[in-house]
Amino acid sequence: MQKQKGFSLIELLIVVAIILIIAAIAIPNLLRARIAANESSAVGSVRTLNTAQISYNSAYPSVGYAGTLGALSGTCTGATIPTTAGACLIDTQLASGTKSGYSFQITGVSGTPAGNYQAIGTPITANSTGVRSFCSVADAVVRYSTTALTSCAGTETPLQ
Repeated sequence: MQKQKGFSLIELLIVVAIILIIAAIAIPNLLRARIAANESSAVGSVRTLNTAQISYNSAYPSVGYAGTLGALSGTCTGATIPTTAGACLIDTQLASGTKSGYSFQITGVSGTPAGNYQAIGTPITANSTGVRSFCSVADAVVRYSTTALTSCAGTETPLQ
């Protein structure tokens, strides 16, 4: 009798089935980890917007808070002097309005000098890039909601 070389079809199918079972267990955990990482980045970005708004208000007291993300960013190269239109306080990625699966905006800025603002971060794709929306007002407390936010009334749950 001749000795068999290689694997039988059954053996290969068993190995493939085991790999598929492991993937079915691992992929949902990977997706949850990605959502958690995106939410962590979104909280950090809202905190960055708070810090930038406080710095902007201190640097330009006659203007108050910035009305746009662009006013907090600007073209910031070596010889550029920050202005009210481009204060060089946040990076261009955050100033673009999207970062790590979240969309960011500054709203609620009115008056001269502007005494209020709302920094809002919402998932681009709900339950895929993030589950919670985050916001903050001039008190610099980051709050969250499980629904998409268009404004930050201050009634959302504070992040602890």
